[in-house]
Amino acid sequence: MNAGSKDKNATRRAFLKGAVAAGATVTGTAALTSAKAGPDPLISEVQEWASGLGDGVDATPYGLPVRFEGDVIRRNVEWLTADTISSINFTPIHALDGTITPQGCAFERHHSGAIELKKQDYRLMINGLVDRPLVFSYADLERFPRENHVYFCECAANTGMEWAGAQLNGVQFTHGMIHNMEYSGVPLKTLLNEAGLGEAGNLADKWIYVEGADASSNGRSIPMEKALDDVLVAFKANGEALRKEHGYPVRLVVPGWEGNLWVKWLRRVEVANGPVESREETSKYTDTLEDGVSRKWTWVMDAKSVVTSPSPQSPILHGPGPLVINGLAWSGRGSITGVDVSIDGGMNWRPARLAREGESKALSRFYLDVNWDGTEMLLQSRARDDTGYVQPTKRQLREARGENSIYHNNCIQTWWVRSNGEAENVEVS
Repeated sequence: MNAGSKDKNATRRAFLKGAVAAGATVTGTAALTSAKAGPDPLISEVQEWASGLGDGVDATPYGLPVRFEGDVIRRNVEWLTADTISSINFTPIHALDGTITPQGCAFERHHSGAIELKKQDYRLMINGLVDRPLVFSYADLERFPRENHVYFCECAANTGMEWAGAQLNGVQFTHGMIHNMEYSGVPLKTLLNEAGLGEAGNLADKWIYVEGADASSNGRSIPMEKALDDVLVAFKANGEALRKEHGYPVRLVVPGWEGNLWVKWLRRVEVANGPVESREETSKYTDTLEDGVSRKWTWVMDAKSVVTSPSPQSPILHGPGPLVINGLAWSGRGSITGVDVSIDGGMNWRPARLAREGESKALSRFYLDVNWDGTEMLLQSRARDDTGYVQPTKRQLREARGENSIYHNNCIQTWWVRSNGEAENVEVS
């Protein structure tokens, strides 16, 4: 099954060429129909969709997915939280390709529900140790020079339920607290400089405290070094206004760092002498170690990857033959430089193909083309980033942190693919 070998590539080309020559079709079970079976009515007969007129250009003023893709939706885990007002749903990463996440599929995380806030009612205050406390309207923000950047946003609790072993049977649920979008907005440093930082004095030990306009406020402290680096005050995603659930009209984007810092409905940025030690950075979003001591300020999302297909929600339907193994990789410290894939639970690894050169703090798509012979597989992927960091096994994480943690689980994931193409979440660490 060495996908990189000349013989295997030749076999794959011959297979695909033969399928085309025979007029082969792919059905729900991806069975191949040869010319000997007679003409395919989907080719030889005029179909209903070609016998009349379709919808006019005004049928859907805002374009929606075709109804045949109605299963590609965010999903919640009902037992995860007591109420959906303070809960999370998950991106259907098993059903997507490429790297950009459609806003309508991008995961949500709320602490007091998604609020409606009009642009006209929006205000952003910069206060604290600044020369001129300022308040910006939405229209004010649009007048500043803006930038566009593609970044992933990952909840710190992504894969958190897997610490003690395989729990949820679907990559949407194990790894779906992530999305990757192109954000447009104003660098936070531009607004801080507008307010003036002379009053703050030495910036090396200064922090900012950010909070949202919703009832929870979700206040978080961020070191000034990061605030002046790449943090963005964003008001567009993927070219359009933010969705309500993603903080419309304005949110904070903190590239490479845990999603809880990406405060939605951003209303205030305070320059301070130190961290505020809020609820969300003391009792929550800290990593409890084996001895019960919790470490904090673990903002960065380390290199991570996962095979999205085949996986429990994306089984192999076509039987033995050419198979595209694909997945996602990312790193909050920089760019993905490579991904290895194993089909035998980590005993042997082969390099996957990155769809394009890795982008800093953004998702990378990887592919491995193989000829599957129908035998069982233990599928894993292992990412590397440009700092030299290599994604760890779950055993390595446990040796360092025990099993009390919830956040920052970036371990290697395993799918057991059976001979019938179905897949299951298992632990091989």
